[in-house]
Amino acid sequence: MIRDGYVVSWQGREFDAVPDGDNARIYSTQPADGFEEIKPGRYVRVLTPEDYDEMVYVRTVCVWRGAPFLVLGEADNWLRVEYTGGRAPMARHMGLEEFDYGVYQTWAPAHEVSDVHEQRI
Repeated sequence: MIRDGYVVSWQGREFDAVPDGDNARIYSTQPADGFEEIKPGRYVRVLTPEDYDEMVYVRTVCVWRGAPFLVLGEADNWLRVEYTGGRAPMARHMGLEEFDYGVYQTWAPAHEVSDVHEQRI
């Protein structure tokens, strides 16, 4: 599973979250006590900092062709990756697409990608 966003630990579970000032909005796909349905299959609950254990940013990272990347998405047997090595000449040498100024991305065959793991910030 590719994750890129905030996560809150609450009552022994992790929930996708969005900071809301000092509070956190947590989301569930299932109805539960204290959650409000905001659209079919999407429920939200607002927690104060005293309510939850931890809020962190989680992103999925990997190595492709010996260089560090973020994993942005997946389709079939391909991963959308973004170079995080900070060296534009290396990114160009690897044939990466300049998605935005200084931001290099590509689709990489999943079988060529290694060390896929979550990084908690």
